[in-house]
Amino acid sequence: MDQLSLFNSEEFLRFPEELLEYTEHFLPEDEASELEQFLLHTVPWKQSTRKMYDKMVLTPRLTAWYGEKNTTYQLGGNTFNVNPWLPGLLSLKQKIETSSGHKFNSVLLNLYRDGNDSVAWHRDKENELGSRPVIASVSLGQVRNFDFRKADDHRNKYSLPLQHGSLLLMKGDLQVNWEHRIARSVKPMKPRINLTFRLIHET
Repeated sequence: MDQLSLFNSEEFLRFPEELLEYTEHFLPEDEASELEQFLLHTVPWKQSTRKMYDKMVLTPRLTAWYGEKNTTYQLGGNTFNVNPWLPGLLSLKQKIETSSGHKFNSVLLNLYRDGNDSVAWHRDKENELGSRPVIASVSLGQVRNFDFRKADDHRNKYSLPLQHGSLLLMKGDLQVNWEHRIARSVKPMKPRINLTFRLIHET
């Protein structure tokens, strides 16, 4: 696995492969760009709300949910109803399953419209995902930094720029012991689409 740069440091860390696997050019550039444009103009993007400090606020990104029939997903107090698979998403799911050896039945799409859009520090530990979920994350469009830190020691912070067409596989105890985010940026940013393929279990 490629070395990852530490925050504000010239040092490097080789992150444990039992937790993260990163493939920079999982999709060819032309294929990634075609899929990005298709999703930008086809997906019924929605902006949800969440409670923060006793107020309901808009989440700083747009989302959509695709997967098998009768699957729903709880995230930040919101219930996402499933959209039927688009052929391009289903084909990508099958390609990831063949490459990784893991099965998925749904995908959460996030659209970061510009540098103002973000997702705060969190762990994907909803009951529907099970105790040690495997999540496959595909990035399209603008390169954004994927930041992660130990949940019990916030001094341990690391960052990985997610390239256009890349695949990041999160697994093992990552969601137990580590938090991750996409931070807001003061630099001008073009749109980025993130697709996180998941296996939802019946609860």
